[in-house]
Amino acid sequence: MKNLLADIVSAHGGLDRWTSFTKVEATIVSGGALWGMKGLVQDANPRRMSVWLHEEIASVTPYGAADQRTRFTPDRIAIEKLDGKVVAERSNPRQSFAGHEKLTPWDPLHRAYFNGYALWTYLTTPFLLTMPGVEVSELAPWHEGSETWRVVRANFPKSIATHSDIQHFYFGEDFLLRRHDYDLDVAGGFPGAQLVFDYIEADGIKLPSTRRAYTRGDDHRPALDPLMVSIDISDVHFT
Repeated sequence: MKNLLADIVSAHGGLDRWTSFTKVEATIVSGGALWGMKGLVQDANPRRMSVWLHEEIASVTPYGAADQRTRFTPDRIAIEKLDGKVVAERSNPRQSFAGHEKLTPWDPLHRAYFNGYALWTYLTTPFLLTMPGVEVSELAPWHEGSETWRVVRANFPKSIATHSDIQHFYFGEDFLLRRHDYDLDVAGGFPGAQLVFDYIEADGIKLPSTRRAYTRGDDHRPALDPLMVSIDISDVHFT
């Protein structure tokens, strides 16, 4: 497992390069059926996502108004003006999802928290698998058409806010990510499968620029209708 993880990290740019950066910024465009299920209106306007790489902090601008942004950490979510004035905030935000199911409506703080931890997870993959407290193991390979994918099971500590404690990452023969499975705990725990495509390179770090998330069927394959969440990523810069 140690050698596999080293090959995966190397294929995505290498740990030395990754640790030389502290932050990544990217333009994101989101869509999909999940937002309507949550009683939210989703537009196709691009937003700027900021993610800190070695601590779980994230922010998206604009949010709710042109002069507003979010501020996410695992123990607090806030919507604030660009000058830092707090518009709304919630401590211990994960607790606010208790009892939620797939169709339970979300308020703006629910959505901001989900956006924060989800994009932090995506933009730090696969390097987050090397973080303290993350336990990884290799499962049996997955056969997808003519390809054989290596499957990494990750058990995340409670200190990391993410979709679910147990997640699975599928890597191709080039050690690049192909698919990411998880349970959406903040929406009743329904199983998800996210397919990733269109790798780009930014400042020496490789990452997929297209993400498409679906529910996961009993056969452990994505159910392609409906498309639950789409994320297109562009203009990525590490600093």
